[in-house]
Amino acid sequence: MAATTPRATTAHTTSARTRAGREERAGWLFVTPATLGIGLFVLLPMALSLVFGLTDADGFGNLSFTGLDNYARALSDPLFWTSLRTTVLYVVVFVPGVYVLALVMALLVNGKLPARAFFRTAFFAPYAVSLVVVGLVWKYILADSTGILVQALGWIGVDSPPSFLGDPNWALWCVSFISIWFFVGFYMVILLGGLQEIPGEILEAARIDGAGPWRVLWSVILPMLKPITFFVLVLASIAGLAGLQAFDLIYVMTQGGPANSTSMGVFYVYQQAFKFNNVGYASAMATLYALALLAMTGVAFRITRGGRFDHDR
Repeated sequence: MAATTPRATTAHTTSARTRAGREERAGWLFVTPATLGIGLFVLLPMALSLVFGLTDADGFGNLSFTGLDNYARALSDPLFWTSLRTTVLYVVVFVPGVYVLALVMALLVNGKLPARAFFRTAFFAPYAVSLVVVGLVWKYILADSTGILVQALGWIGVDSPPSFLGDPNWALWCVSFISIWFFVGFYMVILLGGLQEIPGEILEAARIDGAGPWRVLWSVILPMLKPITFFVLVLASIAGLAGLQAFDLIYVMTQGGPANSTSMGVFYVYQQAFKFNNVGYASAMATLYALALLAMTGVAFRITRGGRFDHDR
């Protein structure tokens, strides 16, 4: 075997360094647009919100430093606590509901379901429609006296159906149900991807050992889905607490009513900032909601890393 000369070794090392430097520069070029976008549209607004939360900014250039007055005002504002309670209730209904239903749907379309391709498309189809359009359609379906659902209930003998969007006891449940119906297809696709990553040999071995469907689900599928479960729970919690999906529905269907029963945190922040021009106060509330979001993310992490999902101990 021919010996490698020092000159050849040096040339090879230089070539490797050049190639590594070229790949590093290419990597930076790829991430720069996303980094600039996050900086301009996420980090900068967050920083401005923290600053404005310490002022009495009105959105028209008038502001003065007020310290923690806005935070004290929020903590003593009954509507702030009402909106926070409404948000938490919505998240408590939405997150488990959308996860369980999405998991059931993913298990169905991942198995030997007849017309599986059709059901995959049908389950995902609502997510492809604009949420504003969805809100308008459901508002028409749930409308008092003239709504399709109210008329259908009348046909089957229900003489006094509830006011689905006009009754504080029903409005938030309706918004939560519509949100689950709309987003379940999206989370189904994520869970379906996780299910398809589980090796079939492991499932087959569990069945050969005598494990039934429930035991396979509990002892094999759920433990192997822990990373996907964590991602889904955190994503759904962020979307629910931040109001990423509920805002459009509330704005179109209820405007926060009746009696503030659907006035979630994001909608109350919107009202204070753009309806009443209390930008400083709205910024302070947004910061408090962000802290609540961090707390809920920690809860989701705890659930998926320990407790009932921890099968490694």
